[in-house]
Amino acid sequence: MQVLVRDNNVDQALRVLKKKMQREGIFREMKQRKAYEKPSVRKAREKAEAVRRARKQARKTAIREGLIAAPKPKPRVGAPRRPAPAAAAPAAAAPAANA
Repeated sequence: MQVLVRDNNVDQALRVLKKKMQREGIFREMKQRKAYEKPSVRKAREKAEAVRRARKQARKTAIREGLIAAPKPKPRVGAPRRPAPAAAAPAAAAPAANA
């Protein structure tokens, strides 16, 4: 795995390296290898991971095909809330209808 350091910006290169390692699953593997894992436990874990991946893939396919609704996006923490423009529009339109 390689990461290029541009303009002596080591901090950015470290962030990129950590992101690549996270995507590859190296941190998860290091954590698992800290202690011995019995073969039966390993097989059960790998089977559970495979089931989880298959369910996730099936869910994504069903969403893409329109069989189930997509999950609602979670609100971001710390993001400023904007007032809903739809709530202000009907109030402005109501007096115009009475005139």
